[in-house]
Amino acid sequence: MSEAAPAAVAQSVLTVQVGDERFALPASDVSEVIRPPAVTRVPLGPSSLLGVANLRGAVMPVVSLHRLLGGEARPSPNARVVVIDRGVPVGLMIDKVTSLGSAGGVSPGTAADEGTGAPARMIDLDALLAKDFGTFTRRAQHRQVQAVANGQDQAALEQNQVALVCFAVAGQDFALPLTSVREVVALPDGVSVVPQTDSVMLGVTSLRGQLLPLVCLRALLGLRTGGQTNERSRVVVARIGNGLVGLAIDGMKEILRLPDSAIDPVPAILTRGNAEAQIQGICRLEGGRRLVSVLSTDHLFRDQALIEQITSQTGKNHDMSTADDASTGDEQFIVFQLGGEEYGLPIGAVDEVVRVPDALTRVPKAPAFIEGVMNLRGRVVPVIDQRRRFKFEAQGERRRERVVVVRIDQMQAGFVVDTVSEVISIPQSQLRPTPDLAADGSQVIDRIANIEVEGRMILLLDPRELLDRAEKDLLAAMGESDPERSAS
Repeated sequence: MSEAAPAAVAQSVLTVQVGDERFALPASDVSEVIRPPAVTRVPLGPSSLLGVANLRGAVMPVVSLHRLLGGEARPSPNARVVVIDRGVPVGLMIDKVTSLGSAGGVSPGTAADEGTGAPARMIDLDALLAKDFGTFTRRAQHRQVQAVANGQDQAALEQNQVALVCFAVAGQDFALPLTSVREVVALPDGVSVVPQTDSVMLGVTSLRGQLLPLVCLRALLGLRTGGQTNERSRVVVARIGNGLVGLAIDGMKEILRLPDSAIDPVPAILTRGNAEAQIQGICRLEGGRRLVSVLSTDHLFRDQALIEQITSQTGKNHDMSTADDASTGDEQFIVFQLGGEEYGLPIGAVDEVVRVPDALTRVPKAPAFIEGVMNLRGRVVPVIDQRRRFKFEAQGERRRERVVVVRIDQMQAGFVVDTVSEVISIPQSQLRPTPDLAADGSQVIDRIANIEVEGRMILLLDPRELLDRAEKDLLAAMGESDPERSAS
C-alpha cells in the first residue's frame, strides 16, 4: 500500500475589508495591526500616501489601500492600519480586519475568509506599492554628507556677513548673533520658581530633560514689564559664557544675514559710566527707517551676583553646563508652519527669514505659485507661494507670514510660509531617514525629526531638492503658458 503524499501546507493569511471587497494578505508579511495613529501629511507625495506616523520611534509611511486599488478613501469607525515590513515599517489603512487563518483557495488568486467563507482576493503587495512608490528603502546617508558640504560652502560665502536672530521685546526690535543662539523654542508651561533669586530670574525649566535657567529679557534690559505671554512668546536659548540661559522674549521675528557695514557701532554716549553697554551695535534696515539693537552676550548680565545665581543653576545639570558639550552631534534647523504641519530647513541653507514685503513686483506670464519678485538689499529674489506648490487650500494669516530665503550654490529663492516658530537644535538620535516616498526616487522631504518626548514630528526639507523642484516647476509652467516654446 503506497503512502499518501503529504498535504500542502496551507498559507496563513490576514483577511481585510476595503470598501465592499475582501482582500487577503500573507500573514508572514504582517508585523502587527494597530489603530490609526496620528498622521503628519507629506506634501507632493502620491495620492495614496496619507502621511507619516511615529511607530515606537520609527517613521512609518501610512498608505491608503483604497487609493492604491484605484478607489476613494472613506472614513470607517473600524479602520485599522496593517503594518508590513519593507526595510521600514509601512502602514496600510484598511476599513476593518475580518479574519486571520489559513487560506482555503476557492479559485486561483483567491482565498476563503475563514470567518464567512466568502472569497477574498490575494494581493501582491510589492507590485501594488511599486505603482506609486517604487521600492521602500531607507534614504542613503549621502544626503547628510551633502548637507554638511552645503553648510561649509555657505559658510565660505558668509565670511563678511553677520547672521542675526531678531525678536521683539516690549515693542522694540532686538537681535543676537546666530553664533550665540543655540535654539529658539516655545515658552514652556512649567517653570519652577527658585527662591531668593534676582527679580529678573523667572526660574528654571526643563528643556528635553535638561535643566535651563529662565530669565526675563524685558526686566534684564530695564524695559517695561507686565506684558502678557501668548502663543507667540518664545525662549531664546543663548550661550552665555560657558553655560546656556533661556531668555524670555515676546516673539521671534526674523533671521538676517547682513554685511558688517550694515551694523553701526553704539554711540559713545550709551557706553558711558561704569557698566559696559548691553548693546554691541545698531542694525539699520529698510533704508534706516527701522533700527534693531544687537545685544552683546558678553555684557548682557552686568550683575556678578546674578551671574553666580545662573551658574549655580546650570551647574546642577552637567549636560547644560557646557554649550559645546550640549550641542555635540546636534543639527540646527529653522522650523516653520505650513498648512498646519511643521517643517524644518538646515540653518546653513537659509540666507534670511524676513517679513513679506508690502508690495511685490509681479512677473508677466509667471505661474500662479510665483507671487512676484522682491528687492532684498539690492538683490532680486523670486518669491514662491509654498502653499500653492504643496497644494494646500487654506490661506495663512498675512501679518504672520514670512519669507524664508534659501540659497544653494548660485540659486536663491524666497518661500512664503505661514509663520516661523523656532530655531531648534536636534540631536542625531532624533533624526530619522525618510523612506522613499516617490517612485522616481526624488522627494523634498529629506529626513524626519521624531521628537517623541514632545510628541512632535517635523518634516525636514532638502534645500537643494526644494530649489531644484521650484526651478523645474517654473520652467514647466512657463513652457505651458508659451505656445511657441511648447511647440518647439
